[in-house]
Amino acid sequence: MAEVTNELILEHLKSIQDKLVQLDRGQRDIQSELRTHKTMLGAIISDDALQDGRIAEIYDRLDRIEARLSLRDQ
Repeated sequence: MAEVTNELILEHLKSIQDKLVQLDRGQRDIQSELRTHKTMLGAIISDDALQDGRIAEIYDRLDRIEARLSLRDQ
């Protein structure tokens, strides 16, 4: 059986540390992308709410026009 030396243990610990650094970088990249996607989703939701409001205004105007012209189904 091979002898376990301090140098061998240190070599493995350095390898583990390098892998942890890579994982940390990857996690930071993912967090950055997630923030970007959340910002974009917020803008989409805001635009959608604005569009819903505009559509509601158009329906209100259409109802008033139909009422004035007596075009409503009764």
